[in-house]
Amino acid sequence: MLGLAINEPSRPGGPEGDRFFDGAQPQHDANQLGAAQPLPAANQAGLPRHLQKLIQAGLARRQQGYRGRFAPSPTGDLHRGNLRTALLSWLHARLQGGEWLLRLDDLDQPRNRPGAANRILADLRWLGLDWDGPPLLQSSRRGLYASVLSSLRRRGRLYPCACSRRLLADVSAPHGALAVYPGFCRQRALGWGPCQGRLPSWRLRLPEAPIRWAEDSPWPGWLEGATEVGDVVLRRADGLVAYHLATAVDELSLGITAVVRGDDLWASTGAQVALMAALGAGPPRYWHVPLWRDPQGQRLSKRAAAEGLAGLRQGGADGPAVIGLLAASLGLVPGGSRLSAQELCQQLQLSELLAAVHGRLTPIHQDPSAGEA
Repeated sequence: MLGLAINEPSRPGGPEGDRFFDGAQPQHDANQLGAAQPLPAANQAGLPRHLQKLIQAGLARRQQGYRGRFAPSPTGDLHRGNLRTALLSWLHARLQGGEWLLRLDDLDQPRNRPGAANRILADLRWLGLDWDGPPLLQSSRRGLYASVLSSLRRRGRLYPCACSRRLLADVSAPHGALAVYPGFCRQRALGWGPCQGRLPSWRLRLPEAPIRWAEDSPWPGWLEGATEVGDVVLRRADGLVAYHLATAVDELSLGITAVVRGDDLWASTGAQVALMAALGAGPPRYWHVPLWRDPQGQRLSKRAAAEGLAGLRQGGADGPAVIGLLAASLGLVPGGSRLSAQELCQQLQLSELLAAVHGRLTPIHQDPSAGEA
């Protein structure tokens, strides 16, 4: 279990400082605004009883009010683009009277940086972005993810894949992400165990159908499953649970009603929505927001330390100045403004927040059925 050297309590917090939790849900106000719309009864036939209960509890929690989350990976310090997305996510929750959870996506242990988790919590607290309940570590939930994988495998929703990164290099996309998997192993009779000293990855067998979700950006949440998402990896060849599996399970089991994330994760949303459907449940609402890019149009990287709070602090900026900088980048306040996150929240309406962000979005995806009778 990861320990923190920070003793200042989070919201609501306590005298013992930060402690990570394993999925227990904080107390909530049944009168919160922003409650999810009623969902049809989920079909979890074939899932073990404990997974059915977990998913049903999460779906029931959605009906009790808004619950959002911010989920950074402790692979380095947050840059100002990450911080702006965190601010937008926090504002989206607080303007609707909702909860805002903090989850650390720390499953990829080889990429985690020592001390990064502590610094992420410290940076958010320094900016006044308070969260509800103790932070959640995905690494504490490996047993849950393994149970979901086993269930999907028994139900025939997965297949083993022996394709290596080198083999798939010719269909790679920018930033190192793989393009839609071409399905080389979909019909092959491969075993689940090691082959030539290498374990296969496990892929979700995706139906050939459109994937749709409720989207708060100006464009409908839609992707063509076969050609724009494909059969994504849920367990990597090194045995680690993949990002899509852990994220989808957490959104369901924690009762998340709304996800605010960068628009570079649009395709990831499609994969996670498809996985939630395979588990017999509907997704939360999503709001894909623009990335912060440098003057050359490149998205910011955690490797550029000057783009994080450390560089801003070295330049003499305090918390109100940084909140003003983040808000001004979206036109929420005039340039040079100084204000706390709470003050920004008090002077904004949700409609103003959405309008300011939407004015800076570029088209992501057009549903070809839009406009059809």
